[in-house]
Formats: sequence, C-alpha cells, structure tokens
Amino acid sequence: MFGSDPLDRLRLPDGTTVEEHDLVNEGDVLVGGQSTVEFGVRGRNVVAGERARFGGDIEAEADVRLDMWSDVEGNVLAGGDAYLGERAHISGRLVVGGDLDIGDDVDIEEGFEANGWIVIRNPMPTVVFFMAYLAQLLRLGEEAEAQELIDELSSDADAPPITIPRGAHVSDDAWRASTPAEIGAECRLHGNVRATEIEVGADSNLFGSLRAQDDIVVGVDTKVHGDVTTRGGDVYVREGALILGDVSGENVIVHPDADIDGGIRARGEMTLDREPRRDPE
Repeated sequence: MFGSDPLDRLRLPDGTTVEEHDLVNEGDVLVGGQSTVEFGVRGRNVVAGERARFGGDIEAEADVRLDMWSDVEGNVLAGGDAYLGERAHISGRLVVGGDLDIGDDVDIEEGFEANGWIVIRNPMPTVVFFMAYLAQLLRLGEEAEAQELIDELSSDADAPPITIPRGAHVSDDAWRASTPAEIGAECRLHGNVRATEIEVGADSNLFGSLRAQDDIVVGVDTKVHGDVTTRGGDVYVREGALILGDVSGENVIVHPDADIDGGIRARGEMTLDREPRRDPE
C-alpha cells in the first residue's frame, strides 16, 4: 500500500534504456510538473504535470495526458485517448487513435487527427494530472482508493512505470533530481546521475558518474563509467561490479570480487564484505 507521493523519487524500472534519444519503457512514463526531459519518450501511457517539457516525440501505446503549459518539441502519437491542458504546445503533429480532449489555447503547429470524439473545454478534468488527485487521497488517508487509482493506470505488474519527480532535469548529460534515485536491473543510460541517494540494480551499464548526498549502492555486475561520490553517506559496491573511476564516501564497503579502476577515499572505513548492503532500517 502506498504511503507517500508516487513521484517522490526518480525511478527507472528494469530494462529502461535510452535509444536514439528516446527514453523507452514497456510500462508507463509519469513526469512531475516543471520537469524537463530532453528526450522523446516511448511507453504505454505517458502522463505529465504542468509546464513539463519534452525534447522529442511522445509515443504512447495507450493514452497521453499532458497538463497545462506542457511543451513537446516533436510529434505526439497516442494509440488511445489524448488529454491536453490549456496552453499546451506541440511543435509537430498530434495523432490520436481514440478521443481528444483539449483545453483552451492549445497550440499544435502541424495539426491533429483523432479517430474518436474531439472535445474542447476549460478547465480540463483533474484526471489529466491524476497524481495531484492521488496526493490528495493520501493526505486524507484514503490509501485503498489511492492504490486503486495506481492500479488503474499501471495494470501491467510486469512493467512498472518510469517516474520523474517534479522539477527534475533529464538529458544525455545528466539525470538530476532533488529526491532519491532508483535505477533498475539491465538498464543502459548515458549521463551523470545526481540525486539525494542512488541505488542501481544488477547488470546495468551507466555511462556517467554517480553523485549523491546520502548512500549509493552499485548492483551486482553493474558497470559505472565514471566516479561514484557521496557527500555524507556510504558507498556499497556489490559482487562483479566495475567502477571506471574513483570512489568516495563516509564508509566504502566493497565485495572482494568487485573492481574499482580508480582510487578509494573513505572518511571512515574501507571494508571488504562479501555481502555489501545497507544495514536494515
């Protein structure tokens, strides 16, 4: 059962990749308000908050929901329905397999087509950015209703959503969030990751450095092409991991079968441990 905002961290589920400047996931893509994603995105449903910005095309197998003042530097293709908040802007073309519901002053530079109903109204329904409603449910203690809302959008348990928190900035150069970051197994990403704490799953390949304020965990057989640095936490490097850079933390705990190409700086202790993990909370 959820007890907090589902956009409380940057989450990249297992198998997330960046392919030709597109962020790709088999599940949903949920983007908080005032975030910048300098990629196109491909997923099942794509949902974004107010003033979210995308640097490429949006392709959704099902629905696209963009809140007011959202900006897309490309085309938007929705296999299902599309919901656009007032003053949203699309620099390319909008193609919708189902119904189209748009607010006032929406700008679609290259026109649009929809196979279903077209409704223009103001204000847009709150479902356009369902996370606001979800947050309200959680504040009221309606956790059962909140779980039902999550399940409705993310019904495929095998494909959990990408979540990008409010105010984050995601690009080929850097993934920046003022929240924790969770990167799943078998991910392939370019760019430096900056977050309050970072956990990376097994068999991922990260072409950039990791920097956090608190703990960093590098998963089994994961490769990091850069430094791993935490300002006030510990670094845990698991079996078979390869870090092509320096490692710095309060304490550094490394599996004997991990490999660190650069130097190790621990303000506390450097420890070899066959099961390097964070202590249970």
